[in-house]
Formats: sequence, C-alpha cells, structure tokens
Amino acid sequence: MKAKALTIAGSDSGGGAGIQADIKTFQERDVFGMSAITAITAQNTLGVHGVYPQTLEAIEKQIDVVLSDIGADSVKTGMLFSKEIIELVSRLLKDYKVENIVVDPVMIAKGGAKLLQDEAIEALKKHLLPQATVITPNLPEACAILGWSDINSTEAMEEAALELYKLGAKNVVVKGGHLNHEQSIDILFDGKTYSYYTNNRINTKHTHGTGCTFAAAITAELAKGNSVSEAVSTAKSFITSAISEGLAIGKGIGPTNHGAYRKELTR
Repeated sequence: MKAKALTIAGSDSGGGAGIQADIKTFQERDVFGMSAITAITAQNTLGVHGVYPQTLEAIEKQIDVVLSDIGADSVKTGMLFSKEIIELVSRLLKDYKVENIVVDPVMIAKGGAKLLQDEAIEALKKHLLPQATVITPNLPEACAILGWSDINSTEAMEEAALELYKLGAKNVVVKGGHLNHEQSIDILFDGKTYSYYTNNRINTKHTHGTGCTFAAAITAELAKGNSVSEAVSTAKSFITSAISEGLAIGKGIGPTNHGAYRKELTR
C-alpha cells in the first residue's frame, strides 16, 4: 500500500513554499500527499502580500475528513498562524493518534512577513512540540521559541537543540542555513546523540520554500517507515539538490527545484 502524508499548512499562491512545496515533495518521494489549508497567502517571489486565515471550522473539517477516511502515515505542520489553530490541530492529532508528526515552526517569511502571531508561540511550545516526532526550526525560529537573542555557532546550535528537546519533541533538527559559515550545517539531536548533516553552501538567492521542502521530505520518509536519521539524511540530500538547481523565476527570490533530486538519482 502506498504511503500517505498529510500537510497542515498555508497555501503559497506562488507555488514555492507551503502546501504547494509539500505536495510536490511528497510526490517526488513517492508518497501520496494530502492537505489541510490553514491560511491562504497572496505570495510571489517578491514576498507575502496578504494573509487570510481559514476558519477553525474549515480547518477542522479538512483534517477530520482526511484522517477519518484515508488516514495518514505521517503529518507535517507548517504555517499555523494563531493560538487557536495550534490548539485545534494539536487536539485533532491526539484524537486520531497520529504517530509521525513533523513540526516545522513557520514564523516569518523570507521577506519579513509574520506567519505566526506572537501569542501563538507559547501555544506551540505547550501543545504541539510535545507531540512532535521531529521539529525543524531554523536559527531565528529556535531563538524565538527559546527567547534567545542569537545563535552564532555550532556549539550554540547544539545547546539550542538540547533546550528544544526539553520542551518535549522526540527529535530536534536545528537548521544552520542562517549561520555565517562556508558550509550548510544541520544538527539532529535525539536526546542522546548529536548528528551533523553538512554540505558546501550553495551561492544562490533562489531559496524560497527551503524550510517547507526539507520538513516535507522528512515527513515523506517517515511515512515510508524510515528512521528519523535516515529521513533527515535523505531530506538533506533532497533540499541540497533542490537549492543547487533553484529556479530563477519572477523578480525576487525564486523557489527551489523539487524535481532536481529525482533527476540526480536517474543520471
């Protein structure tokens, strides 16, 4: 039976991030993708031009009809926007006893638009992080969750991973894309061991949707029954290929190329 994954996230009209990036990634990793839209964004390569949250009723109905009928081998959360949406999603994931949950704590778009209200951070920490199989914050997101001012070294990334782990997540991936380093370093912490996933940094501005895509790739691999370490390794290779062949479309920051990893494997 084909593995199934559900993304609970915002819609990106520009197609580079959000549920569009997630569904593309699921498809590329041979997983059947489903979605529950938490917010519609008017978005292109120049930034987010509007955010329109869906009603709690609409979000609940989307999740309920998918999980009650089709089910999901893994679920990814992305843009959740508000305290009320976080609490709703957390309750539904508990009710349906979802085992593999990947939480990408989406907070700020690359252009600076807020995608998570300030008061929602506490709800994220209280309700959703303790349910997570994996959380995938970048450095600004890790700082926001922990109340830190900066993370500027791999040592600080390890410390952040430990503190995030204490909030209840079973595994923490701190993404080092914002680190001023010649290499792109992500660190996985499982409560005992720190594992480093490293690639040479790619000199490109076309990185829209990298966080969504990376987390979606982890979600897809978990849906297929792979371990967390295997999932993160594959996701790192997937996003590295996607960034290396990023698409210079539009007038601003273009998206990554979701088909790049598949093409690489078939060469």
